Amino acid sequence: GDGSFTLQYALANPGRNIVALERLLGRITKLDRKGHRAGLKNLRLLRAEAAYVLEYLLPPGLLDAIHVYFPDPWPKKRHHKNRLISEPFPPLAKRLVREGGIVYLRTDNIEYFEQMLEVFGDANGFKAVETPESLKALVTDFEQEFNSQGIPTNYAAYRSVGE
Repeated sequence: GDGSFTLQYALANPGRNIVALERLLGRITKLDRKGHRAGLKNLRLLRAEAAYVLEYLLPPGLLDAIHVYFPDPWPKKRHHKNRLISEPFPPLAKRLVREGGIVYLRTDNIEYFEQMLEVFGDANGFKAVETPESLKALVTDFEQEFNSQGIPTNYAAYRSVGE
């Protein structure tokens, strides 16, 4: 989307450093302009593939939370291997979030949501938790678009716990 969630989240959490990853230049440029206009000092943007950044560029235990909202569902069966939230993701997230850190997920695609639940359900070191209502209130651009069409949002959250 155009970064409305990221802006809202950064504004609501001025004492927290926010790093947003986006592959598309137009989206990251627009978010950068909006962030500067809002005077945000806690927002950093990186134009890159999320999977690459998470796997190769971030040190262990760096993050308090990972938010993955409306990732590309790659709906064709032969493209499912391209999905960000798949079997390799939970161990990667476990390495990056601090003990007690949380992975937040949202999607409109029920089939992809079921896969998300399955891969985290099978993952060691995570416990399912509720997504706080205060976080649900911060709506993404895609979420707003899908909800206006009557398509509900599916939420999941997982806290990193000891092995």
